Amino acid sequence: MSQPLFAGLIVDENGQAVQTASIGNEPAYVIDDAGFKRHIPSEQVDRAVLNQMAAMMKGSEDILSKETAKMLGQDDPFSRAMIENQLKNIDKQFNAVLQTGFPEEMRAYLGMMGFKVVINYHGDVIRVEQPGSFGEDDSGE
Repeated sequence: MSQPLFAGLIVDENGQAVQTASIGNEPAYVIDDAGFKRHIPSEQVDRAVLNQMAAMMKGSEDILSKETAKMLGQDDPFSRAMIENQLKNIDKQFNAVLQTGFPEEMRAYLGMMGFKVVINYHGDVIRVEQPGSFGEDDSGE
């Protein structure tokens, strides 16, 4: 992987953008901790984010597959079933996603839609913000 999967979409607990770098051949997120640069292996953070996204989709695979098939212009039962199966087994596809990464356009789109990941100084994912996503809690009510 040439760069961390969620590069440009991660902030620290203080809302400061997290930079990226490499430790040898390993991509990392770099958190500025009062001048001390903490390097967190990106795979640790990226896997945690993908796992949270998969958890948010659990139980909604049928709805997501139907809407995805419509967006792709393939709204037939066979296509929906294939998409639903892929969604139910999404965790098995994480290794491929981590190796190939996201296209830059997808990262830009996620950023424009308000997608953001907040991590602490140890690289633990505090929260994943996905405006309008399934599983979003309504704590404001």
